[in-house]
Amino acid sequence: MDNEKCELIELFGIHFERLYNVSPLGGRILATLVIDGCKSGLTFDELVEKMQASKSSVSTNLNLLLKTGKIEYFTLAGDRKKYFKAAPLSQRLKNYLTIVDGEKMLIEKLMNYRKKNISCVQEEINFQNMCAYKEHVLQVEQLLLSTINKFKSIEIENQIAK
Repeated sequence: MDNEKCELIELFGIHFERLYNVSPLGGRILATLVIDGCKSGLTFDELVEKMQASKSSVSTNLNLLLKTGKIEYFTLAGDRKKYFKAAPLSQRLKNYLTIVDGEKMLIEKLMNYRKKNISCVQEEINFQNMCAYKEHVLQVEQLLLSTINKFKSIEIENQIAK
């Protein structure tokens, strides 16, 4: 089981490193929190031990992951430690909505420009491609919103069950 967990952390770490453009350590911290920290969270000292990295490196990466909304922390009454967890899936997917919103704005501006300046067949084809791409982005947005709502419902049910 330990080898399987280590392999999963490594695979997810590489995935997160590429997906979120974070350092290898940042990717592994996030992977560890997804795989190991989902129940009770992990403290800073536990992460330093698990990552076998310096305190400053772990701290730097935790701060980056916190600022980008990939992780969150909580405290317990009477305990001065912070417990880190991966952010809920609904919150992590909201980051994709921000990207989609930016894409929609750019598409709209480009479509308006293309529409006013079509002067040849290739530009007409490009405009049609932009229309199809806009439709795709709108479908992705709806799918993301639906998925976020499902995750929120699950997260709320799990909070109530605690």
